[in-house]
Amino acid sequence: MCGIVGHVGPLNSINPAGAPGSGRSLEVLLDGLSRLEYRGYDSAGIALVRPDDGERLTVVKAAGKLDNLRAALDEAGPAPATAGIGHTRWATHGGPTTENAHPHRAGTLAVVHNGIIENFRALRAEVEEAGRTLLSATDTEVVAHLLDLDFSARLAAGEAGTVGPDAAAALLVESMRAVTDRLEGTFALLAVTELAPGAIIAARRSSPLVIGLGEGENFLGSDVAAFVAFTTHAAEVDDDQVLLLTADAVTVWDAAGNVVTPNTWEVSWDASAAVKGGYETFMDKEIHDQPTAVADTLLGRVNDRGELVLDEMRIDPAVLRSIDKIIVVACGTAAYAGHVAKYAIEHWCRIPVEIELAHEFRYRDPIVSEKTLTVAISQSGETMDTIHAVRHAREQGSRALAIVNTYGSTIAREADAVLYTHAGPEVAVASTKAFISQITACYLLGLYLAQLRGNKWPDEVADYLENLGKMPAKIERLLAEQEDMVRELGEQLADQTSFLFLGRHVGYPVALEGALKLKEVAYVHAEGFAAGELKHGPIALVEEGLPVFVIVPTPRRPVLHDKVISNIQEVRARGARTIVIAEEGDEAVTPFADTVIRIPAAPTLMWPLLTVVPLQIFAAALAKARGLDVDQPRNLAKSVTVE
Repeated sequence: MCGIVGHVGPLNSINPAGAPGSGRSLEVLLDGLSRLEYRGYDSAGIALVRPDDGERLTVVKAAGKLDNLRAALDEAGPAPATAGIGHTRWATHGGPTTENAHPHRAGTLAVVHNGIIENFRALRAEVEEAGRTLLSATDTEVVAHLLDLDFSARLAAGEAGTVGPDAAAALLVESMRAVTDRLEGTFALLAVTELAPGAIIAARRSSPLVIGLGEGENFLGSDVAAFVAFTTHAAEVDDDQVLLLTADAVTVWDAAGNVVTPNTWEVSWDASAAVKGGYETFMDKEIHDQPTAVADTLLGRVNDRGELVLDEMRIDPAVLRSIDKIIVVACGTAAYAGHVAKYAIEHWCRIPVEIELAHEFRYRDPIVSEKTLTVAISQSGETMDTIHAVRHAREQGSRALAIVNTYGSTIAREADAVLYTHAGPEVAVASTKAFISQITACYLLGLYLAQLRGNKWPDEVADYLENLGKMPAKIERLLAEQEDMVRELGEQLADQTSFLFLGRHVGYPVALEGALKLKEVAYVHAEGFAAGELKHGPIALVEEGLPVFVIVPTPRRPVLHDKVISNIQEVRARGARTIVIAEEGDEAVTPFADTVIRIPAAPTLMWPLLTVVPLQIFAAALAKARGLDVDQPRNLAKSVTVE
């Protein structure tokens, strides 16, 4: 859940004072950390290595946001460097203090880490018994000392004074392999030593790590946002691999110690995609990115024969034709996208779909077989609970299909098939465009299965795809026509302390998502309910002035529509302030609504792509009116990479 970045430049670079090293590493680290701050913002720090005499390893860190680190750097005035590692932290072991901030130093080494070491207590006792004094409460500092103990022993075994930088780097690779073999849990580890000033040694297990390949310099990051301003050429790091990064080479070893060639790809978005683009917040920008996100997720999905195709399908079509159940595993917003998928896939394919919270799935003895398709939904592809759910499902014989936004992520690599959402980077912690693009991808999956299994004729699939293709323009129109009014509503209701959200059919998961957004960014009580549940208990919450959002189905579904109209009357009769999201031209809602938000007409199953947008805008506006940090809500991080 933390962000890490690394950079190695040429050893022979010269700074203006005539000494080895330049400001490039510091520039890269600060730029990368600023782009990764959404992953963790309790504290931040960097370690810089320079090749000349004197203080060759400098560590600077600070509690709080990245500006505090910048101030500490201004005060410390670190010397130009040839390599460096950086970290922005989301606290797990130990509070958000400067002492607990990364990098952690031990001897000649400095280490940054993303993940959790589950056996750190036993290892900490071992380190303390070896005479080391630990300055923090973190599991990472234990790893730093374990590395230094092993590294120092390997150095001592060599002839005095003969261990040069290349040999030191090679020894640290061996130490990294030996230490990580003993670690239980998850990690992406970066280490530097003053004895090898032109190298970073790294290792990975179940935490994200990506290589950036440059010209005369190379990079590492928790994701490509860490280095996309400097290179768009990236390479994967697989589980239990160790790597040595220098300015002109990257060497990767697998778990058996064999040198391997990592898969590479070109990043399809540039640095400008990861900045606010003139909007006040990233969340605002990403709400407005949604028409493009939907369009890009749909792009290139039909082959020359008019057939729907997915990105990476490694499941035999005969297997997909034989599946008798689909299980969607996901968490939070992604799980609500899965709920929308259930309505669409069951309707189009007549296959039962179960929605499972990933963190509950493997603990409840789920019924999974070789005829089950497990669909994992995760924006980052690194959600730890979802990774474990996928692994458990595959152990039971299920095939796994991933819906992710991040190329080369763990879930994408471990699944049997992948459907990428192509939404581009999502920086705000509260998901917006990822949710809409996940729903779009779920529609594509449902139509693909319907096509493959013969549930829908080709012309029917083409008709659905045509309607999907119209959705970006409808989202654009919705933003143009309704945004200002919804933002004003958010400002008006900023003092309210409780909200209800009601919906039926595909409006139900939208109600859940609307409530979640308000909780995430505005810190107010909000609950989403299936509208039919109202009389079974939740109506007791309704009191004078309580704002209640109601997602009204299209009048073209009269049974659903009329029932929700009745629900609006029920809450309004008890004093609720009714805020109704309804299709344009639906005047039946007008007598019962205090506020009406109009949505362009669209097929019922595709309504979530429209109805969720005003709820996102409302949450952001209300949070800003309350003076809150919309992009980085308290206690939350973008990617939950620990369980």
